[in-house]
Amino acid sequence: MFRSFFLQMFEHIQNRFHLPKGEWRKFLSCFERIEVPARTLLLKENEISDSAYYIEKGIARAWYNNDGKDVTFQFFMENTMFSSLESFRKGLPSMVSFETIEPCILWKINKADAEAVLAEVYEDPELRTQFMDALFERIFDYMKHFFSFIKDTPKQRYLSLARERPEIIRRIPQHYIASYLGITTVHLSRIKSAILKEDALKK
Repeated sequence: MFRSFFLQMFEHIQNRFHLPKGEWRKFLSCFERIEVPARTLLLKENEISDSAYYIEKGIARAWYNNDGKDVTFQFFMENTMFSSLESFRKGLPSMVSFETIEPCILWKINKADAEAVLAEVYEDPELRTQFMDALFERIFDYMKHFFSFIKDTPKQRYLSLARERPEIIRRIPQHYIASYLGITTVHLSRIKSAILKEDALKK
């Protein structure tokens, strides 16, 4: 069963990056399957990252400390990879912490093995372009979230999140969602109540 999922994981990556089967299959041994409970700290802010993760099952989040306040910055769900990019690639202290929200099944790769994989990717211009496109997609998501704090109201941010990533609304505890939106849980409850009232009036 584990190997079956492993192959599914790499098929997902292959479909994204069009890796030849002979190439991506040899990367199987680079990953270690681990199971961790909810609230497991995978990387601490200011530590140097030596691992990246692929999520088979569960949810993780990125967060940082702002004057003693825990601020959620990003969520990661099934079939996604995550790491502290600046720390993992350049050996800099991580600007964020990574923590599981649900019990998770993760596939972990260390820095040396990941760099060997990336070295082969960089040798192929097409794969390099696909990899950079994927990287910039993530950067665009960060920028979009950042600019939403400038141009949108909390209510608009919540509605956008519910429309674009409804699974977050369904699965993630309210205090994490409120933190991600930059509001208190009380404010989030008021926004949800107001939306329900508006929807009721439309019927």
